[in-house]
Amino acid sequence: MYDIKSYINATSIEAAVSALAANPNAMIIAGGSDVLIRIRDGKKPQAELVCIRNIPELVGVTETTTGLRIGPATPFSKIAANELVKKYIPILAEGVSQVGGPQVRNVGTVGGNVSNGATSGDSAPSLFALNAKLELVSPEGKRVVAIADFYKGPGKVDFKPAELLTAILIDKSDYQGYRGQYIKYSIRKAMDISTLGVCAWCKLDGTKIADLRIAMGVAAPTPIRSRKAEAAAIGQEYSSELIAKIADIAVSEGKPRTSWRASREFRLQLIHELVTRAVAEAVRRAGGKI
Repeated sequence: MYDIKSYINATSIEAAVSALAANPNAMIIAGGSDVLIRIRDGKKPQAELVCIRNIPELVGVTETTTGLRIGPATPFSKIAANELVKKYIPILAEGVSQVGGPQVRNVGTVGGNVSNGATSGDSAPSLFALNAKLELVSPEGKRVVAIADFYKGPGKVDFKPAELLTAILIDKSDYQGYRGQYIKYSIRKAMDISTLGVCAWCKLDGTKIADLRIAMGVAAPTPIRSRKAEAAAIGQEYSSELIAKIADIAVSEGKPRTSWRASREFRLQLIHELVTRAVAEAVRRAGGKI
């Protein structure tokens, strides 16, 4: 049973923000793969919805003078198939390709995945590694916030009253010359929530690591970057020994919990294994040989 009190089909950003401002209880809906489940389960009785899926500015991926602009209402399947994403930021395509099944990927959106604040979101590690910025619009105006600052806790994000996510921004400097890999571990191969996810994003300078980003999902209450492991790698000659050291440091930075899906100890083991694999493959894809 879907207990929906009202439904507004917004056709512009201004209309959506105005609808949110007029009703503090209203929720945004685009694909609905998360929102409708909560309504069906009775967690959002008398739901008042503002639909943004028909706002042209919020759909698609465009290349700008400074980088890429990703519309938050773009479905996962469209992100994965987009030529700009595959060319410049393939780690995001890898991440969203592992969300649920085909039906979910056809309706679920990248903006919804970010906005629900789940540490298990498959788009989050890639976006953290890419230093993504989020453009947010409210009646007070527009602001841009780093994705790492947007996540405040389990299921908690930094939305101001009547605020709408209008774009995910990736700067050129955060993808030019980089290559990497996203690896998801889950109990089942398909249609399962991540037990742990790791993204490695790497730039080489000859035989040295010029830059390395390691982002992890379900390794802490929110997605995190492994900053100490990254720092230990930069400027160093890449080798299997260095990668093992990086993985050890990443384990020390993880703060996973025990849940019915996996124990804390198993997730720590996964951090070591997945970081090892992802960094080695990132180096290989960037042109290195270990």
